[in-house]
Amino acid sequence: MIAVTFPGQGSQAQGMGCDLYDAHETARLTYDEASELLGYDLTELCRVGTSTDLGRTEVTQPALLTHSVAALRVLQEGGFVFDVALGHSLGEYSALVATGALGFGDAVRLVKTRGEAMAAAAARNPGGMVAVLGLDEAVVEGLCTGMDQVWPANFNCSGQVVVSAAADKLDEFEERAQAAGARRVVRLAVAGAFHSPLVAPAADALRGPLQATDFAEPAPAFFSTCSVDYEVEDFDVLLERQLVSPVRFEQSIRRLVGEGYNAFLEVGPGNVLSGLVKRIDASAAVGVAGDLESLARTIDGSWARNGEGRT
Repeated sequence: MIAVTFPGQGSQAQGMGCDLYDAHETARLTYDEASELLGYDLTELCRVGTSTDLGRTEVTQPALLTHSVAALRVLQEGGFVFDVALGHSLGEYSALVATGALGFGDAVRLVKTRGEAMAAAAARNPGGMVAVLGLDEAVVEGLCTGMDQVWPANFNCSGQVVVSAAADKLDEFEERAQAAGARRVVRLAVAGAFHSPLVAPAADALRGPLQATDFAEPAPAFFSTCSVDYEVEDFDVLLERQLVSPVRFEQSIRRLVGEGYNAFLEVGPGNVLSGLVKRIDASAAVGVAGDLESLARTIDGSWARNGEGRT
């Protein structure tokens, strides 16, 4: 069975999606729709924007959503089908669009608000994120509970946990993690302490727009990396909660593998998630589909059939 995964913030790069825009009408229409809703030319920004431009939270999020949805639509035109969709952080919006639970236009509007609200929250409550490599999850959680304003934010795979912290706690946490035996401690290039209580003002700002949005029953299935479950009683509640809750990517992949999913395709820019899946389960077939070459390879289906995957 095939699962599609959608990346979150941190996967942006200059030019992302522009080759799809130039080659496929479906991608062109997707980007043009997003640009109209955003009030600026997203394609031109992706084409010529600097890493600083694209790294702004309020820009990164709509760009990632649009790239992922454009890539998926091109795949579906080629006959690609999948059984379940899940996303990492922002990628949950792409997954909801992929499963028909959320309209693309609604997703763009929500993500625009989300990005702006998260940027404002980060400015109001300065913080950052640190990737801890080589420590058990329980050890990292113990380090977090032993400090104020420090929280686990992303459970990515065994030996890789991302932590969010207030700005004045980052140095101390890094020192404690190194002292506990971490192989590496990496400060991430992000604007704030995402997936922590420090961005709670963003959840407050997003609540009204989420409650005003119509959601449908997903088909194919949607799987949440926030709740680690298919069952979502209220999507608006989930999307508000996920802003301040950790992303449980490893736990989600392990559950899906246990249920028989053996092929995971990362749709959108980058290959971070496919690499994580391979570390979680080396036997899984993994692939990426974000540019013209990788989309063409994906449509023929060999990446999933032969069990080798392409990263």
